[in-house]
Amino acid sequence: MPDVYSDAIGRLSDDIRLLAEEIRLRAGQFLSIAHQGGEEELFTHLRPVTAHDLTLTMENATKGSLHSAIESIQRGFVTIEGGHRLAICGRALLKDGVLSHVRDISSVCIRIAREKKGVARSVLPKLIEGGRIQGTLILSPPGVGKTTLLRDIIRMLSCGEAVAPHRVSVADERGELAGCLGGIPQMDVGPRTDVWSGMPKSEAAVMMLRGCSPQVLALDEITAPQDAAAAQMSFGCGAAVLATAHARCVEDLRRRPLYRSLPGIFTRAAVISLENGKRKYGVSNFEGG
Repeated sequence: MPDVYSDAIGRLSDDIRLLAEEIRLRAGQFLSIAHQGGEEELFTHLRPVTAHDLTLTMENATKGSLHSAIESIQRGFVTIEGGHRLAICGRALLKDGVLSHVRDISSVCIRIAREKKGVARSVLPKLIEGGRIQGTLILSPPGVGKTTLLRDIIRMLSCGEAVAPHRVSVADERGELAGCLGGIPQMDVGPRTDVWSGMPKSEAAVMMLRGCSPQVLALDEITAPQDAAAAQMSFGCGAAVLATAHARCVEDLRRRPLYRSLPGIFTRAAVISLENGKRKYGVSNFEGG
């Protein structure tokens, strides 16, 4: 971000910075901080965000080439070092019905990636049967912590915490789970974990199944038929599949044809909900179909 904002955020108290989950910049409005309790404008003493501020932020995030990052933007956002992600809104330029460029950026949402080691300790034992992890879908509304929980489950399985060590392959299409930089994960995903970053999940799954002999394949967000095909392929090869999905509960998921097409692959559902601003974790049996 421009110095006027990054310097101000750097002066916030540790308590506020630790609670912050998103930084929101909207043209003509004051910068705000979002957390589980809502969204607050903490910087009304500064000038409102300008269109130039938004363009500069995205140029910095994409190392001076917003156009080269358009493929990532087509999937919803740009992931930067550390697994943080930036989503944008603006005026789209289409070519043959497909986004080819973005002009007049109107807002930028910076999602702050954080590790929370140990968040899976109460969940993982309920996902184990016969000493092996079971196929599991992690469910919650957007922004409640699916990726954070999945990352910690991967770490615990890979390290052998609460279960025998597992070989884990991660199809990290958006770079959020491992946050690899120079080939080295910036997030702790354990010592027995292999990661493909930036590749479509379906293609990454094929390569890792062929070459890495995973006991577990982890995918963040099954949202399209090709993601479901990757899960089916992994299950058919004997790997347990861990994935996330946007849903408030198992019943929400059962209404969607995409998930009804996955019988047998997932036998557990880990559901994250918010109660009085605090996350609550529950596990139930789940059978797609």
